[in-house]
Amino acid sequence: MGAAEYSTTYVSQLQEMLGRVEATTRGGKLAYPEGVEHAVQMVKETHAAGGKLLFIGNGASAAISSHQAADFIRAASVPAFAFNDAPLITCLGNDLGYERVFEVPVGLVGKPGDLLIAISSSGASPNILRGADRGREVGCRLLTLSGFKADNPLRAKGDLSFWVPTMSYGKVEVIHLAILHCICDCVAGR
Repeated sequence: MGAAEYSTTYVSQLQEMLGRVEATTRGGKLAYPEGVEHAVQMVKETHAAGGKLLFIGNGASAAISSHQAADFIRAASVPAFAFNDAPLITCLGNDLGYERVFEVPVGLVGKPGDLLIAISSSGASPNILRGADRGREVGCRLLTLSGFKADNPLRAKGDLSFWVPTMSYGKVEVIHLAILHCICDCVAGR
């Protein structure tokens, strides 16, 4: 298959996959548009109550975290932070173990009323799971984005969770970014 044909197939697969994204709350499944509306409400409520958005993710999900923290600040005027500064990650990883690199800052910075947005393609990264648990302990609400297996542990932790039904890292990451951009655009009033 040539690059042109592959690119057409790739875009078609992304469109099809976006249509199969599952949004769930502790009460059950939502249609994707309802999930986005619920997420927008969570962000607006967080902001109105003086809270902030906290993002955690590894690798490309870390890049998505930084990107979205910047977008929520710039486009939606919502305070947002991503905990993936290299000195912080390497310090905590070296001193406490990589599995604690999000747990510690979320525990120190997270407050009741904040919204923790945990992004993991597999939904099974130990450091993301520990960060999510710590966020819950300090009173944060939890929005998760995951992929791979439908029963991944991160998905089960969210007050609202978006799950992308594919085992492809790249496609999960692209869909996660699209979901978050959509939420940000809605919060910003676009």
